[in-house]
Amino acid sequence: MIESFVVKTFNELSTSELYQVLQLRNEVFIVEQNCPYPDLDNKDLQSYHLLYYADGQLAAYTRLLPAGLSYHEVSIGRVVTAPLYRAKGLGRRLMEASISACYEKFGRSPIRIGAQLYLLRFYRSLGFEEQGEPYDEDGIPHIEMLKTV
Repeated sequence: MIESFVVKTFNELSTSELYQVLQLRNEVFIVEQNCPYPDLDNKDLQSYHLLYYADGQLAAYTRLLPAGLSYHEVSIGRVVTAPLYRAKGLGRRLMEASISACYEKFGRSPIRIGAQLYLLRFYRSLGFEEQGEPYDEDGIPHIEMLKTV
């Protein structure tokens, strides 16, 4: 499998790349998770977009947000893996690349995420620690987590 990561600003995304990203986010977050929510929240314009390709297909994606856009800290959001590429260890590589890209683009600073609660152990293994109590976001249990430097 030929793999590659690409990090781009919103304006650097081609129309084809943007379509693929929105299609993947829609397929997983809205259709698969049966969760109608406003995915287009105006944060994409100010974020970096990490696209992970496997064999020429968009296999996974994250959105890297500067401090002050979603949280006081830098954050990683819209973490998604295409169904065809799950259970292959891609999630770990995706998050490790996302953390590295945050450090490269925003400097070494804490990173906050709003994690789906069932992934708590996974994010802990990457150095994130729970902050506060679980909360409901669009019918899915979440918890804020912070990775310090």
